[in-house]
Amino acid sequence: MLGSLDKMTTELGNPVTYRLPLGEQLLELNPLIGQKISLHYSGQIFCTHCQKKTSKSFNQGYCYPCFIKLAQCDMCIMKPETCHYDAGTCREPSWGEQFCYQPHYVYLANSSGIKVGITRQTQIPTRWIDQGAVQALPIFKVKSRHISGLVEVAIAEHVSDKTSWQQMLKNNVQPLDLTTIRDDLINKCQQRLATISQQFGADAIEALPSAESINIHYPVLQYPTKVKSFNFDKDSTVSGVLQGIKGQYLLLDTGVINIRKFTGYEVEVSY
Repeated sequence: MLGSLDKMTTELGNPVTYRLPLGEQLLELNPLIGQKISLHYSGQIFCTHCQKKTSKSFNQGYCYPCFIKLAQCDMCIMKPETCHYDAGTCREPSWGEQFCYQPHYVYLANSSGIKVGITRQTQIPTRWIDQGAVQALPIFKVKSRHISGLVEVAIAEHVSDKTSWQQMLKNNVQPLDLTTIRDDLINKCQQRLATISQQFGADAIEALPSAESINIHYPVLQYPTKVKSFNFDKDSTVSGVLQGIKGQYLLLDTGVINIRKFTGYEVEVSY
């Protein structure tokens, strides 16, 4: 099968079901676990937005013109607390209204230990699976992406907002009591949260005391003890026995590869 890569699609189950987009095709990956597979990069990259051929990928799949033009590639997507829509400088105001000015969730996840993160409602539980979390718990529902970023920054003063991808892939993760951690963090951040509510309105932040933690199980036969990462820009062919899938990584007996990182790369998969 030959086509341009996109991030793997997922379906929550026991374990998670993974499918690999190759252009218009979808390759079922779970049945291939335990088999030898090969991924060969053709040397061509196509922008995930405009589909034009590009010599280099920016921000996981965009050509340079799209990268500097699209609001979805702006720094405020990575750091929503820096949203500048109200300043009138949003690259695409209509896109911002559609994607940023909708309910977002602030959550706790256990991927390589406790972390805080944010996501749109439509990305639950996809966001957690993409990060390789084994547990996740939504703790706040907020009115916009900007507000979610401010809440995340407040909580990140006490817990990490990043995942150690190497530890996540090694599965060096201990179960956590997310509800107890949530209650402790809310208590610590009470004043900061009150200040945000005063600025944006009483309905800006909604606590979710009844939300339940979910456990996520991945289709993995064996986790790596040492993590060697493949890069299509250096190795055009990646092959080995597929030992599992976690987050957006294929775990081969020869190393791991982050599929999302190579969005837009034209790849032929054989098995």
